[in-house]
Amino acid sequence: MPSGREQLDEAVRRLRNGEPIGFPTETVYGLGAPAFDAGTVRLVFQMKGRPAGNPLIVHVSDEAMARRVTSAWPESAQRLASAFWPGALSIVAPRASELPAEVTAGGETVCVRCPGHPVALALIEALDEPIAGPSANRSGHVSPTTPEHVRAEFPGLFVLDGGPCRIGIESTVVRVGDDRVEVLRRGAVTPGQIESVLGRAVEVSHVSVAGGAVLPSPGLLDRHYAPRTPTLLIEPGDLPRLTGQARTSVVLAQEPVETSSESVGVWIRMPRDAEGYAASLYDALRRADSMKMQRIIVARPSGSGDAALWAAIEDRLRRASAPDHS
Repeated sequence: MPSGREQLDEAVRRLRNGEPIGFPTETVYGLGAPAFDAGTVRLVFQMKGRPAGNPLIVHVSDEAMARRVTSAWPESAQRLASAFWPGALSIVAPRASELPAEVTAGGETVCVRCPGHPVALALIEALDEPIAGPSANRSGHVSPTTPEHVRAEFPGLFVLDGGPCRIGIESTVVRVGDDRVEVLRRGAVTPGQIESVLGRAVEVSHVSVAGGAVLPSPGLLDRHYAPRTPTLLIEPGDLPRLTGQARTSVVLAQEPVETSSESVGVWIRMPRDAEGYAASLYDALRRADSMKMQRIIVARPSGSGDAALWAAIEDRLRRASAPDHS
């Protein structure tokens, strides 16, 4: 049941008392703390087990609040905010000196966005402060797209219920400057859309790093968004040769596969369109993980919809299936 006024007031009370909460956005659920409260931000890192070098996104209600957490707001940032906010675009800009270093992992930039979810906006406006928050899951695990996902990760956590997330994968992250605009993380806002607004070419980063380094943006670790069950990303045509493995696997595929007990353990059918696939991906991975089979096999998806959104989905699947070197 979506949140009412009482839940909203309770969420604000807890945040002001130094208690992180779960809150909805249109992309994934966040684990939020007041951005200027260094102690509660540190608690978010501790709860997640998040590497200290991985910065948080700061959620704001409008461009004016974004200027409170940044020391400069380039003209390109203003144009992008006007075009895509509220929405699934995070903008990396120079950080304000007053912003706790914990939020930015000690870096000189901050990642900021205005979420396109009415409950998230109501929360930020009621608190009258920006909210720093990564996804509401243990570090590296599959991001949550429902309140139930958050409660499963953090039993006892207060979760502001905004229903299922509409988009289902994390926001696009773009780093802006006077001479360069670079997409650091793909999402529902595509490079082509950004280029149309700015009237200039946009670079697309393919950064993937191991833990330990200070990152310019969330979502750049080589292994991320990952189920606890070993996960394998394959071409759809390769499934028949994996019959032996498939018997003890959960298979995520868009087309019907042989589901007899002799060939496939469990099959989860995925949507053929990019928006539908993105919205259902993390829920499907969590369902597959909960079955505790030997592995999860994902058939590389394709279908109708924007090719850039499929590229964002591919990015999540590639990181989810990366080897675990921990």
